[in-house]
Amino acid sequence: MFTGIVEELGEIVAVERLTDAARLTIRGKLVTSDAAHGDSIAVNGVCLTVVDDVVVGDSFTVDVMAETLNRSSIGALDIGSRVNLERAAALNSRLGGHLVQGHVDGTGTVLARTPSENWEVVRVSLPAEIAKYVVEKGSITVDGTSLTVSGLGGSAADGDWFEVSLIPTTLALTTLGSAPAGTTVNLEVDVIAKYVERLQQRG
Repeated sequence: MFTGIVEELGEIVAVERLTDAARLTIRGKLVTSDAAHGDSIAVNGVCLTVVDDVVVGDSFTVDVMAETLNRSSIGALDIGSRVNLERAAALNSRLGGHLVQGHVDGTGTVLARTPSENWEVVRVSLPAEIAKYVVEKGSITVDGTSLTVSGLGGSAADGDWFEVSLIPTTLALTTLGSAPAGTTVNLEVDVIAKYVERLQQRG
């Protein structure tokens, strides 16, 4: 479980593409400071497991199976790609964002960026199959970053979209700060909405 509060920007330093999987080595000084084999680290919002028996220096290695590659933007990462990193939440820490599982529900595309003096509004396409779980002023995770939905819209012709307003800290400390229009991002909706839907279906 994660909170969606990105701890640092990491960098992909090695990629091994396999038949139905990939192995990534990622540099992240903070998240490797106490990392060990089997630990969970969110990489752009995807919960991945450290596979090294010993974490070497400031880098760790993860295996990514085909299911994850097909459902997220992880498969498009290459050497030099910047990624958002967060260690699993500790039970004795504050929940600064919201409950994030690291299970990507779908991907969206950055449609537009509208800068203001003190923040920037980013519009992202919203897949139809998860649009029903997103509400204005609710939470959504974009590439592992917990954000508040500041606007919703769309049309039958153009599809659904949502907007988030990014403060300077988010712009500076996450990949969203430099993601241009056309960038694919991982989306995770609030899991509580999915549980409520399931309970209603079973009732």
